[in-house]
Amino acid sequence: MTELFFPSRTAALERLSRFVPKAARDYAAQRNYDRGPGAHDNVSTLSPYLRHRAVTEPEVLEAVLGRYSLSSAEKFVQEVFWRTYWKGWLEMRPAVWGGYQHGLSRAWDQVQTQSGLRADWEAACRGETEIDCFNHWAQELVNTGYLHNHARMWFASIWIFTLRLPWELGADFFLRHLFDGDPASNTLSWRWVAGLQTQGKNYAARASNISKYTEGRFAPLYQLTSTPEPLDGPPHPPRMDAPLGDTLDPSKPSVLILHEDDLSPGWLFDLGLKPLATATLDATGRISLLHVAPTVTAFKSALITECTTRWAATLGPLTLGLTTAQQLEDWARSAGAEQIVTPYAPVGPAATILNDIRALPVIRPLRAFDRHAWPHATAGFFKFKKKIPELVGAMKGLQAV
Repeated sequence: MTELFFPSRTAALERLSRFVPKAARDYAAQRNYDRGPGAHDNVSTLSPYLRHRAVTEPEVLEAVLGRYSLSSAEKFVQEVFWRTYWKGWLEMRPAVWGGYQHGLSRAWDQVQTQSGLRADWEAACRGETEIDCFNHWAQELVNTGYLHNHARMWFASIWIFTLRLPWELGADFFLRHLFDGDPASNTLSWRWVAGLQTQGKNYAARASNISKYTEGRFAPLYQLTSTPEPLDGPPHPPRMDAPLGDTLDPSKPSVLILHEDDLSPGWLFDLGLKPLATATLDATGRISLLHVAPTVTAFKSALITECTTRWAATLGPLTLGLTTAQQLEDWARSAGAEQIVTPYAPVGPAATILNDIRALPVIRPLRAFDRHAWPHATAGFFKFKKKIPELVGAMKGLQAV
């Protein structure tokens, strides 16, 4: 496992502490520059920890806004809320995740039956195309589990419009290798680049932009498609109501399931939960049809283990690494539970498994931060970000964030 991201809450908090002094003017001026592996100190690189909630959004926002005003740290605060926005948008349109999975299955069938497509896909994944910057980013991703956000945009645009590969295969490549791979942020960002999210409006990687923001490390002149056309796709599905989460009755005999989407369970104990036993859910097998990078599996596993170690005195007897709804049901019944409690899992692999539990009630409390923010993800981010001052102001009054 790369040492770039040590899998612990302590490492996350130390990273946050180092970044806070740079979260205002420095971040706003430097955030778009991709300086390569080991040189990403112009951005927070907190995303692998935020994705698993080893550190939470309110903790990050409170640390930054304890030093700077909202107006001074506006750009960074907006970046934190982008992840929240994507989750809320997908929660109200979960069929988009299903559509991505169906598209990925079709694309994988094509890879298996079309030798030319397979060769092009393999070359892209290995970083063996004729585009040096793309090759560098493919290899950086595989070797480190991370890419600068600007590089992700360039990479996706080149994958879709220059290499003409199915976007679902690119999104899958990211999910299989990113430490911060998140179903909502990843899927919807690839859709945005392709012109499917904001329909008819795509993102075009430009050689001049790449040269400027890599400070001349790369200049893919005449190598990129100059007039990429947005992909066609179906309209967005009807919007559902945002989830409110379940009310926890801590007097009922309960067991706790911990999963990769929330590894800071203290807020559940503050609600009175005293689990008879705890199990951890390993959902990595549901991330992709293909093999998930061992580094990603190891990072998630280590974060989960570190979480259970921190809370060992509260969790009760511990069972690690269950992978199916049937295993979870059998374990919960054997513990004598009347209900299963688990932090609300947003659309993705963990939620898919949890949704298949039938033998016992599954209580999914939702963090107040999400409950307040997600309903505002009804349209584009421009509309959502107008609510950020209100959401930041409300944080101080939230008991379970």
